[in-house]
Parts: sequence; C-alpha cells; structure tokens
Amino acid sequence: MRLRIAAAAAAVTGLVLTLQPSAPATSADPAPELRDVMWVGNNWAGTASIVDAHSFDVLKRGVDLVPDKKQELADIYKDPAALAYFLVIRVGPGEGHDQYVDDMFTTLDGRYLAVSRPSFADVVWIDIAKATAGDPNSIVREQAMDGHRSDHMGLSPDGRRLLVSDSTSRQVIEYSMVNETLPGGAQVSMGDRTRTFASGETPHESNYTEDGERIFHASIGLVYTPGDIPLLDGLKGDRWFQVVRNSDFAIEQRWGIGRELAEAGYPRMSSAVRPMALSPDERFVYFQVSFFHGFVEFDTQAPDLNGKVDYTLGGIPEPRTGAITRVVPLPNLVPNMLREQYVNDSAHHGLSMNDAGTKLCVAGTMDDYAALVDRSTGHYQLFNEKTTGHAYLKPYWTTEGLSDTCWISLSGSDAVAVLDPSTGEELAYLAVGDHPQRVRHGYVPELLAATW
Repeated sequence: MRLRIAAAAAAVTGLVLTLQPSAPATSADPAPELRDVMWVGNNWAGTASIVDAHSFDVLKRGVDLVPDKKQELADIYKDPAALAYFLVIRVGPGEGHDQYVDDMFTTLDGRYLAVSRPSFADVVWIDIAKATAGDPNSIVREQAMDGHRSDHMGLSPDGRRLLVSDSTSRQVIEYSMVNETLPGGAQVSMGDRTRTFASGETPHESNYTEDGERIFHASIGLVYTPGDIPLLDGLKGDRWFQVVRNSDFAIEQRWGIGRELAEAGYPRMSSAVRPMALSPDERFVYFQVSFFHGFVEFDTQAPDLNGKVDYTLGGIPEPRTGAITRVVPLPNLVPNMLREQYVNDSAHHGLSMNDAGTKLCVAGTMDDYAALVDRSTGHYQLFNEKTTGHAYLKPYWTTEGLSDTCWISLSGSDAVAVLDPSTGEELAYLAVGDHPQRVRHGYVPELLAATW
C-alpha cells in the first residue's frame, strides 16, 4: 500500500479530532504536535516496536498490545468453536504460534492505535500513552469479528474510517476512527462499526485510492488448507480482485485473476492476489500471487483479452476492461521446496512502490531476500545476508516510508530494514520483536515521545 503521507498530514492540521472514546469531536481542540514513527507489529510476541521515521532510532520495544490476554484466552477456552479456530490459526497461519498482532494504524492525532489481533478475532483501540507506560488498562475499545479471525486493515486517506478483513466471514468491516456528528445529527464514536462490503474466501488486503473514492480489495482463499498442487487449485475457494465504490460500498468491478492470467498465456497460476501496489495514476496494479516468485502487472483499463463478458463472479459480471500486461519473475532460490512448505501459500508476501512509480520494493518471503525492482525494465537488486551482511529471513511486508524509502519487515530475523530505492542502499537494520509482520507509518504526540 502506498502511504498517503501528504494527505494524512493535511488531515492532521485540517481535521479536528477529539478522540475521547465516548465524547463527540469539538472544534476547540487543536491537533497536537506529532512525531512521525514506524509502527512494527510483532505478531508472535503480541507487542509493538516504535521507531523514529526519520532517524530510525528505536524509541520503544515491547509495547504490550495484548494486555487482556489472560481474559481473552479464558473466554476462548469456554467456547468450543472459538477454541477450534484458535488452534487452527496456531497450527496453520501461525506456524505453531498464536497470532496476536497482524495490522495496526494510529489515529491522526497519534493518541490511539487500532490493532487487529487474529487469534483473538478482534480489533482493539489502544491508548498509546498508557500502553507505552505499561498500564494494563490501555484498551479503550474492542470489537469482535463476526467470524473467527481478523487480518489486514486499511485506513482511509482522511483518517476517519478503518477497514478490517473478517477472515472467515467473507466480508470487510468498516469502523470509525474518530468521534463525529454525521449529516442528519447521528453521533459516531471511535470504534463504532459503520458498514461492510462482501469479499471472497478469506478477505485479505484493502487499499484506498488517493481521493478515497474507491477501494482495491482482494481475497486469497483457503491458504492454510491442503490442495496446493495446481490440479486442486479450485479447493482454495473464491479468490476475487475487486474495486469497491466507497460512497455506498457497491462492487464496481470484480476479476478472477487466475482466469486473467490464463488468457494472457499463464495457465495454472493462482487466482489469489497477495500484497499489491498501485501506480501513481492508479491505473496499474502490481500484485503477488500465491506460489509465484515475482509479481504481475494488471492494467485495469486495458480491453479484456477475452473480448466479452461470459461469466460472473459471485453474481457480478466479469468487466470488459482489465488485462494482465506483464508477469515479472524474480529469482527462485528454493526450487526444490514443496508447495506445502510455503508459508500460507506465499512465495513472496510484501510489495510497495516509490513515489515516482519507478521502483517496486519486494519481500521475497521464502527466498530470504528483499528486492528493489525497476518498474520499466524488471531489473532487480537483491538484499540478503550475502549482499548486506545482515540476515533477511522470511521478509513478510513492505510499505512506502517517509523520504521515499522502503520499510520491510524480516519476520524470521526479528528485524526491520530500511531501503533507499533511489540509491540502492540499506539505510537501517533494526532489531525489534518476535516475528515482526506488518509495518505501518503512524504518529505519536511529540510530548509523549520526548518522555521516552
């Protein structure tokens, strides 16, 4: 997901956000001075690390994002269905570990952190000042999924709404990130559930367009089940790439990417769109698909290669536009690895693009490398222990950082790295916590950061 830094900064100064969980916003409270930070979610530890986004100094480690762990586990053990899913998550997506932290975003005033917690099937809003001080009462709001696992999230460019993938319920749920009065006088508080839109099997990533009017969303299917050989691909379920209109959550377009790949001459490739990156004009989408070492270029406006609408996906006709225009392979350093050994079917899991749209930053998950790839030529530069002297074990996410950098989590190395797409340099390599997964730009109040 490309960061909307300018939009977020404008929203901080232009919107008035008074985020006491039970009180509506007022116009009397200015936004505080903020520090840009990198939030790192340590999935297996249930903690966050906070890194200064400019100096790359680690400001805080071990910030507890599961202070209610004892109570959550007690509730799960009382519910046979919840316990069954909890254990499936542990042995499947968690690789033998519980998944306590997947994704996180701060409110635009830097006071609260929204966190999706897969093993607890919820999203919580945490008071950052309390959490960083070790206060066990830092959770100010909690919302349970309709299903049994939460996953990726997306923050609207204006910071007002949060999307959370409800993994086992084929839907994405929208929540408020502010307290406000809606047209007509209705009151909405931070953490209130507002709307949902439909997805395929196992909804995954959601990305807003720059203007916030559309959402690019994909579902990945049953990645934690058997059936990894191409002949059994259909057992993975519905995997759809779709564009959602934000005004009313109508699904404007929906593609089956496996079919699009077959029409482009790449049969038996997966339909599961993993992490994606949008070009600056938002016409081209670059995405990873299950089991593929590399990425795919999809032109949303190109004439459909099939030439006609002849089937539907979940009742929605296949669009007449949209076609695969390139498939860009990257080195496969594990050619003898069985597909069943790929973590959640991901050969690569993590993709972002620089501001100019000239370089892609790739997390080569099973290959233990990061890559900077020239968008026009496909030429790449690899970052791994051989080229940097640092371990790049199981990279699991990339995002566009400040100053046109790439931030990448190295989940198997318990570290994050910062790469410069312009110079091809590794700018920082930082120890964080156990199995860092999602990395996001966010804020903390300057006065709070100064106390650390």
